[in-house]
Amino acid sequence: MRTRSPRVVAVAAPVIVVLLLAGCSSQDAVTGPARVSTADAPIAVKAGDTTCDVATTSLAAGRHTFDVTNTAALVTEVYVYAAGDRIVGEVENVGPATIRSLIVDLPAGEYQVACKPGMVGNGIRTAVIVTGGTAPTLTRDQNLKAAVDSYRSYVESETQALVDTTSAFGAAISSGNLDAAKQAYPTARIHYERIEPIAESFGELDPLIDMRIDDATEGTPFVGFHAIEQLLFEKKTITGAQALATNLTANVGKLAALIKTVDFTPLMMGNGAKSLLDEVAKSKVTGEEERYSRIDLVDFAGNVDGAKHVYTALRPTIQAKDPQLVTTLEQRFSALVDLLGTHAAKPGAAGLIPGSPFVSYDALTPDDVKALAVEVDAISEPLGRISSVVTGG
Repeated sequence: MRTRSPRVVAVAAPVIVVLLLAGCSSQDAVTGPARVSTADAPIAVKAGDTTCDVATTSLAAGRHTFDVTNTAALVTEVYVYAAGDRIVGEVENVGPATIRSLIVDLPAGEYQVACKPGMVGNGIRTAVIVTGGTAPTLTRDQNLKAAVDSYRSYVESETQALVDTTSAFGAAISSGNLDAAKQAYPTARIHYERIEPIAESFGELDPLIDMRIDDATEGTPFVGFHAIEQLLFEKKTITGAQALATNLTANVGKLAALIKTVDFTPLMMGNGAKSLLDEVAKSKVTGEEERYSRIDLVDFAGNVDGAKHVYTALRPTIQAKDPQLVTTLEQRFSALVDLLGTHAAKPGAAGLIPGSPFVSYDALTPDDVKALAVEVDAISEPLGRISSVVTGG
């Protein structure tokens, strides 16, 4: 069993309360004539493969509902970002032809709505302007408390998405459809990777979900995601997977319950962000994690998402004490996410894997792998400085 240490992922906006209902490519914010809100009706968002159409882009300060319709071919998610990519609201795991809604409280300011087909990348963005009442200026302690609260909300949201997608994965296995089961696998994995440090803090439960075959012994059978992955992708059979999937679904449910008991802190968040990039360097960029399915870039993206969410949640505190660190991290995150996006799955590309927003790890050249490793190394040191900045006086 691999040695694990408690780590943390995460995220979100400091002063905005978000209520979630029901439940690839990187582009600059879309510009164009403002479409002004004149009523309290929900704002339609059409999240496509290459577009993110927001029906109303000029709003009055206050509470707004965004109704998201996924018109893309892949599962998508939609974020509302404030300055510095602070997350104001998000809706995840929106399947094709599905409608989901989120409610956000928006003070005056400039925002971006980002649609993420495949649930990866910086997203396809549309600018939104909000006029009227502004948010109050927060003290350092208030910013930190808001960051922790938002982080907790993010982790619980990702965990619920993990529960939902793991259940769907299990249902595909129960149906006996090998292709459907293989296609459902990447979607569940990205949600796990975003909260991986939290899961790893539960030492006895995490191996039951995410152990590798190297961890198996005579008294410790090979179970969890990767045991099913081996059956589906290497042995090309669904036989034996149903019992594994039943146990996996149960253990993910236990994880969701335990996560509600975690006491999150800014220090945990800062350390977790650094640990996530260490995880990328150790097992994702090397292609060691997903050795049967070769969806290592999905895991890579999940870990990067988690680390970036920590940074954006803590950004107001970091900005006040070390603005140069903010500049450095924004440059490095942008470069890393953009480079990862060059390996997005595109029609006709080599190494396509059904259900994955990225090409197979085996489609990467040695130079591709080296370039990704260089970017991971470049962000690792500045990311490691977050903890001292947010815990210092």
